[in-house]
Amino acid sequence: MPPWYSMLAIYLLFWVFTLFLVLPYGVRTAREAGAEEVPGQAGSAPHGFSLPRKLVATTLVSAVLFGIFLLNWRMEWVTRADLEALLPAPGRSVPDV
Repeated sequence: MPPWYSMLAIYLLFWVFTLFLVLPYGVRTAREAGAEEVPGQAGSAPHGFSLPRKLVATTLVSAVLFGIFLLNWRMEWVTRADLEALLPAPGRSVPDV
């Protein structure tokens, strides 16, 4: 098992990546929500954006993804050798599949 600070750093990477995946879900524009647009507002601006909901969703999804990562670390479902077989080092030819 990696040290706790390495696991924290990896979790934070999962969290930030997941935040960018979660942000666009459930976002509605003022036109879609049936509200009046503010003068000068971009047509794509979100209406009623809830940051706390996004942060909770991000934390939950990243915790699940990090859990899968840790299980893979322990169970070795996908190893470095597996990845090297799929993605050869630069300069080597790609194997026929």
